[in-house]
Amino acid sequence: MNAASRRHGPSHRLGLDLASLTSACPTSALRVGSRRWFLQAGMAGLGAVAAGAGGFGSTLSQAAEAVAARPQGDRKAVILFWLSGGPSHIDMWDPKPDAPSEIRGPFATIPTKLPGVNFSEHLPLHAALADKLSIIRSVDCSASNHTPITMQAGNPLARRTDNNKDGDGYPSMGSVVAKFRGPNHPDLPAFVGLAPSWKADVYEAGHLGPTYAPVNGIELAGKFKLPEGVQLDRLQDRDGLRREFDRLRRDLDLTETLERSHRYQRQAFDLVVSGQVETAFNLNEEPDSVREAYGRESIGEKGLLARRLVESGVTFVLVSGRWGYFDHHGDNVPPWGGIEKGLKPILPTVDRVLHALITDLAQRGLLDSTLVLMLGEFGRSPVMTADAGRNHWTNVMSMLAAGGGLKHGQVIGSTDSRGHGVKDGLVRPQDLAATVFRHLGIDLTTHWINPQGRPTPIVTEGGRPIPELFA
Repeated sequence: MNAASRRHGPSHRLGLDLASLTSACPTSALRVGSRRWFLQAGMAGLGAVAAGAGGFGSTLSQAAEAVAARPQGDRKAVILFWLSGGPSHIDMWDPKPDAPSEIRGPFATIPTKLPGVNFSEHLPLHAALADKLSIIRSVDCSASNHTPITMQAGNPLARRTDNNKDGDGYPSMGSVVAKFRGPNHPDLPAFVGLAPSWKADVYEAGHLGPTYAPVNGIELAGKFKLPEGVQLDRLQDRDGLRREFDRLRRDLDLTETLERSHRYQRQAFDLVVSGQVETAFNLNEEPDSVREAYGRESIGEKGLLARRLVESGVTFVLVSGRWGYFDHHGDNVPPWGGIEKGLKPILPTVDRVLHALITDLAQRGLLDSTLVLMLGEFGRSPVMTADAGRNHWTNVMSMLAAGGGLKHGQVIGSTDSRGHGVKDGLVRPQDLAATVFRHLGIDLTTHWINPQGRPTPIVTEGGRPIPELFA
């Protein structure tokens, strides 16, 4: 075991051979399913598929009630870009051009649309839309570890423990959303994860249970397959697609079979024949110009898919481009390299996808209803390693926020001259959760009941919405 492996521990070594989205993306997974398989699987099989897709089946009956109870037109959503591994705040959104070279790093800085605010030279598209961003430079990640648990839960009490009780039962923000808000369309799940390494990059429901667990979007797209004869290149022909679905319906004795089946099984069948899930996951419906704007690599494809999902009715989407790829210890430290050889090549992909998403959401009238977040588990050390990398840094990190009808075009908080720690404007994980829940209209005093029967608040440790965003 090399030094890097020892540093990261067992969970960090997961997924070294992960395929990119190009080989495992939802569009390639939505290939034609065998009609014979589809019929032989029967309604029981479909019910099992639905229940196995992250609790999707067990939430279907609750979705219609949640949507019906919501004011008409209230389709607020969240897209969270998870920069797995710990993005360097100094080399991205909080540069220190006047610091010594071992702190400053190899990148130059560029001005942004906000006077006096600079970004890394490799984020020109971020700089061009800085007036639509809130750059939060003072995020306290001291409770976080090299997992998604703390920050995705928005809870300093949810931590990696290495005792098979990670998170101490506290749920992720997405699972809280699934329970207390639900989806924006009854045929879609509330919480979808788009990540190639599920265990390493997606924190789940804790003691809220599988009913509110995130749906594995890549897996879901492959399981709700279409009957034989429905080809991807024919999906634009909606009349033809409907004829194929009608043919499938005739082949099944719906009166007898559906009445015998469990309600989840009937709903699973409806999901397949309605095409709602299939349509949401079908990137082939997007013009080439849009796909190029987002980028054809993993995070770009997933960012575009996230937009399609919230547009279709998913409330909370978590996007991870690749497991651990922001973990830049050194240019000769596998597998991700250092700042020059590891971070530099991926910054353009992050730059492109955020710009494309914010522009796209704005053009579609969805930006004010969709809160976009970009963050990782912690920052990276101010002093570079001898191998041109940076180590883990839990003192402080930076993150971005956009959309949601909130106030943007600002920098929130600051770090000291070395990027060592928070100077002012402290933002804690629980403040992030309170911000997300406030945006979605979830009462911040809401509680859930833990296995011991005790009410547990969804916002812990005095969390409050980030005040600058709601000014």
